[in-house]
Amino acid sequence: MNEPATIKRGAELELDIESLAYGGMGLARQENFVIFVKNAIPGQRVLARVYKKRKGFAEAQVLKLLLESKNAVEVCCKHYWICSKIQSLSYDEQIKEKCDQVKDAFIRLGGFTDFQLDAVCKAEQIYNYRNKMEFTFSPNRWVLDSEPEGVDKSFALGLHIPGRFDKILDIHNCHIQPEIGNRILSVARDVCLEHPELRPYDPRSHIGFLRFLMLRYGANTGDLMVNIVTAYHDINKLSPLIDTLLDKFPDISSFVNNVNTRKADVAFGEYETLLYGEPFIQEKIGGLTFEISANSFFQTNTIQGEILYKQVEKASELKGEEIIYDLYCGTGTIGLYLSKNAKEVYGFEVIRSALDDAEKNADRNDISNVYFLKANLDTFFKSGQLPKRIPKPDIVIVDPPRAGMHPDMVQYLPKLNAKKIVYVACNPTTQARDAKILAEKGYNISRAVMVDMFPHTPHIETVVSFSK
Repeated sequence: MNEPATIKRGAELELDIESLAYGGMGLARQENFVIFVKNAIPGQRVLARVYKKRKGFAEAQVLKLLLESKNAVEVCCKHYWICSKIQSLSYDEQIKEKCDQVKDAFIRLGGFTDFQLDAVCKAEQIYNYRNKMEFTFSPNRWVLDSEPEGVDKSFALGLHIPGRFDKILDIHNCHIQPEIGNRILSVARDVCLEHPELRPYDPRSHIGFLRFLMLRYGANTGDLMVNIVTAYHDINKLSPLIDTLLDKFPDISSFVNNVNTRKADVAFGEYETLLYGEPFIQEKIGGLTFEISANSFFQTNTIQGEILYKQVEKASELKGEEIIYDLYCGTGTIGLYLSKNAKEVYGFEVIRSALDDAEKNADRNDISNVYFLKANLDTFFKSGQLPKRIPKPDIVIVDPPRAGMHPDMVQYLPKLNAKKIVYVACNPTTQARDAKILAEKGYNISRAVMVDMFPHTPHIETVVSFSK
């Protein structure tokens, strides 16, 4: 295809937004050439400037809205373009677009010409649903054009500007976390501004003290954790923040300090100090109680997480005598959830701390038929590391990271000869890629479900089951 000469870097184009592309950008075409448009939703006509040109596609930024979409809605958050991205699109249309993206991935990338979703699980709670939020302290505030001149740029507590590791947008109100989180955010900011010694860490110069404020909530228990991540250990310096938050928020059940002395800009430390309460919060799902520490993985939408597990359970069609392999099991929540209707569950995970959490949660819930093994699944099965004492699986649950399964794992998976594979994914494109290989090895899709875990964001969660 000859690329249109009019589409080049810096060109200003009038574009009709046809749909949402995977990742949340609007998709438009000019002379059949694909253009991805930031901060645009289907049904809009926009004037946009091309800022990137690649073989086969271009990317553009909206300059002016020419015609509003009939499915546009008023947004709650003035910063929605940072993380929510599609909040200006009605929720029903968000669901439609996400479903279309899943179908497109399986048809175009997977080669499943007759692919259909069997169920779509919409979220009943579309705001204030996240049970974990991570805010960054920074001396490099990103100032919006709409903000008045003279804004102090030396302090920010908020979220990263997309594509910038060093610039933080100061956030006062996040609509996807519980309201108490916004109050904590406000008080923490005030305390830091009143105490100059509470200096934000600069990832460029590696100078400063405060790195992250992380909040975790127990949606079904009311537990609340505050985790302050600092560049070094100094409880005396941290005391004004600790004392004020504990005084103003008696709901806090856990307060910890993670210390990250490394240059890597991550919100978990080399070690942790318990400042108040327990070193974990508790959460309940499906009659089970889970301990969640500052750095452990847990589904970040508790309500939809339970719906996701119910869909995995439905897809598994358990009779009570099955051997289950839970690959990429993390802290073991799926395997523990299924254990009551299975003979035995074997969880495989490479991260030792996650396995420790999984074993603790098994003990806490008096579950004795779930066993956890440390395993790098890129090589574990292929290299013959599976102990001979472990029986072959009837059902395999797969919940890999966003990049999908390692190619060797995908190729080996059918050799386990399970009658059913249930594949949980947060990326339909890599799931469709892996599904194509499973189909070539004799597995057919028997059920496909989309669970909307993150309303107003482009993220998609799917449960696809394969049978022989």
